Amino acid sequence: MSRFKRAGNVDSLAGFRNEEAEPAVPRGLLKGARKTGQLNLSGRGLTQVPQSVYRLNIDAPEEAERDVSFGASDRWWDQTDLVKLLLSSNQLTSLSDDIRLLAGLHILDLHDNQLSSLPSSLGELKELQQLRLSHNLLTSLPVKLFSLMNLRSLTVQQNLLEDLPEELGQLENLNELDVSINHLKCLPSSLGCLGSLQKLHLCHNKLCSLPKSLGKLTNVKLLDCSNNQLTDIPASLSEMVALEQLYLRHNKLRLLPRLCAPKLQELYVGNNQIEQLETEKLVCLPAISFLELRDNKIKTIPEYITSLRTLVRLDLTNNDITTLPASLSLLPSLKVLLLEGNPLRGIRRDLLTKGTSELLKYLRGRIQDRPEAADEGPTAMTLPSQAKFSEHNIKTLKLLEFSDRQADNIPDELFDAAVGRGVTAVNFSRNQLKSLPPRLVESHASLADINVGFNQLTCCSPAICQLLQLKHLDLRNNHLDELPSEMKNLTRLCSIILSFNRFKSFPDILYHIVTLETVLLCNNQVGAVDATRLMKLDHLSTLDLSNNDLLNIPPELGLCTSLRFLGLDGNPFRTPRPAVLAKGTDAVLEYLRGRILT
Repeated sequence: MSRFKRAGNVDSLAGFRNEEAEPAVPRGLLKGARKTGQLNLSGRGLTQVPQSVYRLNIDAPEEAERDVSFGASDRWWDQTDLVKLLLSSNQLTSLSDDIRLLAGLHILDLHDNQLSSLPSSLGELKELQQLRLSHNLLTSLPVKLFSLMNLRSLTVQQNLLEDLPEELGQLENLNELDVSINHLKCLPSSLGCLGSLQKLHLCHNKLCSLPKSLGKLTNVKLLDCSNNQLTDIPASLSEMVALEQLYLRHNKLRLLPRLCAPKLQELYVGNNQIEQLETEKLVCLPAISFLELRDNKIKTIPEYITSLRTLVRLDLTNNDITTLPASLSLLPSLKVLLLEGNPLRGIRRDLLTKGTSELLKYLRGRIQDRPEAADEGPTAMTLPSQAKFSEHNIKTLKLLEFSDRQADNIPDELFDAAVGRGVTAVNFSRNQLKSLPPRLVESHASLADINVGFNQLTCCSPAICQLLQLKHLDLRNNHLDELPSEMKNLTRLCSIILSFNRFKSFPDILYHIVTLETVLLCNNQVGAVDATRLMKLDHLSTLDLSNNDLLNIPPELGLCTSLRFLGLDGNPFRTPRPAVLAKGTDAVLEYLRGRILT
């Protein structure tokens, strides 16, 4: 009977009325936004923002014209101002001046659209705290935008900006500024007026210099100037006393910058033209733990480097170093020392493949009188349980270490001690682990370096692919013969060490990780490599395929011009001949290019 009752209410004139267009935004979303103050319209294919969104808090809702409800949950007049509007991943080409009608906005997300300009009325959103504009087509920003005194975060990466106005300095409460991946050639001097700034991203631009006013940013903890055209760094950078992370990769620096940075923990100056490490520059780094100097032209390492007592990782890959000071072995915190691609003399190549601990042990053996200060053993900073691990390493160095114990599992108490510590590095090498500890994923938000070399791993668990911050992975001397396809999620991975395993082919997944800079695959059973796919790894500078089963070397490998070290010794191929290999990587690549059929 209910069906017939409903049928009796059908409008008999409906066929003669103009059918109303379906609203671009469902009424249910608008109704919910009036209650919560939040509206998510991301990924809806919008080409313009509907007027109903702009007038959300001005016009009475449509249901008010038809019905007035006195229910506590449906009182449309008792609404909340819109404070969060998400419009990302649409097809917006413009934004209406009516955006001013949403005066209560705190967060406006417009990233991943096709915006080529912005209305000046954005400057009227006085409550705005976050403005996300990345992945658009913006060539400039409206000057009135810089009158937003409450703005805390401004992200404009991957646009077409060629300059920034001096008015930028008016954003005195800004905490984060990201203008990376643009076309900036210079920066306004007013940048130094952003006294609240803590994160500054300037990478992938065309900057030839930095303004001296940068030194006034005394609260900045992270500064990324990678992939620019910098030839020097202003001395005023030493005044940035809060600096903890500094990225200067892929520039044209000839000298290590002088930094009086008491809190600097990570310094990345790889892929420059630095020829020497000056002692007076190293003196200024009392808290350094990560020092990356790879792909430069450094010839010697000064003895003073042994004063860097907090140094955990030292990357000297692809330089011109011929000798190592034995005193390197006295660095108390050093856990990772990378030296591939250097013309070292007096150190056997097989020793380098055995890892940092063996190399340091060898260097210690060259010191006749070992200082007492280098004596190892339990200290006041070690935890109980028979000094199994160091609390100092976890708290201060952010290092989780349980190495050289011949253990078949990692104790839970070690992971318990690391909870909430923001651990960045793990060293479980030289044990008898048959699988990766599942609790590694507990540090997924911060873990960047894993060393599980010299174990008995037969497979690499896909769980490791949850560690999205991972940059360095050491799996040498295990029983691995394949890698999980899920590793494609590791979009930050720079180096992977797979030496002394059981790979019979070049791991297919590595062709898909375009961030790779170092791949060490020596002493396996690899029978072939796809040079065409390797060419797509634009950042690959070190590739070691020595002591494998390669019967031929594809000439197209010579087109991998980013390579600075290519290891091919110990394979059964006939060409290139040993005389060519002895001349070094550049000669081998040139020889291969000459064999490409035209």
